[in-house]
Amino acid sequence: MHILLLEDDKKAARLLAQGLQEEGFSVDVAHTAEQAASQIGPGYDLAIFDWMLPGMDGTEFCRQLRREGVDLPILMLTARDAVADRVEGLNTGADDYLTKPFAFEELLARVHALLRRPRGMPATRLQIADLDIDLVTHQVKRGDTRLDLTQKEYAVLVLLVRNAGQVVSRQQLAQHVWHADLIAIDNLMDVHIKNLRRKIDMDGRAPIIETVRGQGFRFIQEKSD
Repeated sequence: MHILLLEDDKKAARLLAQGLQEEGFSVDVAHTAEQAASQIGPGYDLAIFDWMLPGMDGTEFCRQLRREGVDLPILMLTARDAVADRVEGLNTGADDYLTKPFAFEELLARVHALLRRPRGMPATRLQIADLDIDLVTHQVKRGDTRLDLTQKEYAVLVLLVRNAGQVVSRQQLAQHVWHADLIAIDNLMDVHIKNLRRKIDMDGRAPIIETVRGQGFRFIQEKSD
């Protein structure tokens, strides 16, 4: 799979490209939208754009590509995390949106998800079984019931759902949700997981977060026997 990475921070671009290459991807790097425009073509399977760029920014470049009929899946990276910013990023034609700082494992999961998705299908929701997550408004429902989650509970749930069926380690959760080492928030993590389970497993519904002893947690659609 061939990825075009548009990132003006040369150190960040080098590290991200190296991580993707170690996962088996072929990666070309551009540092400006103008440079990327000269490279982009049918040989790419996915593009990763930074929002803030010198000259034309990532969102305007995304708009330009969509106006030209380019349907390449685009993952937008940005430090902006307000709802209005997420809406703007998706409305430019980006297929998904990831705020900085992020765990490489989450970026990789989103890359794989975009590559599995038919072209032109935006990622604004996560839906598994009776759980529905709106990635723009952060509204979460299980069945017809809206769940009132804290910011950390929401972040934990999204990471688990994006990796449904796979174990997410406690260290991955610590880095992605708290941006801290596990030792600093180990007990706090257990409190948040407990509270999250209490909210999403209401009314006797089947538990959907499984503890994998010695490893971490896994999102499941139905509790395994």
